[in-house]
Amino acid sequence: MHLQESGEMYLETILILSKSGKDVRSVDVSEYMGFSKPSVSRAIGLLKSGGYVTMDKGGHLELTEEGRAVAENIYEKHTLLAQFLMTLGVDEATATEDACKMEHVISDTSFKALKKHAGME
Repeated sequence: MHLQESGEMYLETILILSKSGKDVRSVDVSEYMGFSKPSVSRAIGLLKSGGYVTMDKGGHLELTEEGRAVAENIYEKHTLLAQFLMTLGVDEATATEDACKMEHVISDTSFKALKKHAGME
């Protein structure tokens, strides 16, 4: 299953929320992303059927190995791109917003080159 940008964003959000050490539920994802509960429920269903997320009987979400790999890749891109833009003088809010857009379209080849150039390997 090929993930679209929205799927990557959901996985990244689950990763970010899980870093707090608390259990992550769909309602947490909904609140964090500002999306309706039905929209999140539908997206989580697609991610579950794609093998990216599991949900226990209590509604707690967990990334599968594949889901975690995708989420960590996107999160790394977001973090590095935002930092790189800020070193160029872009304000934090704009850098974060632009990095969120760029993280989904930059190729792995270009990202690795940018990472190497920025000395952030």
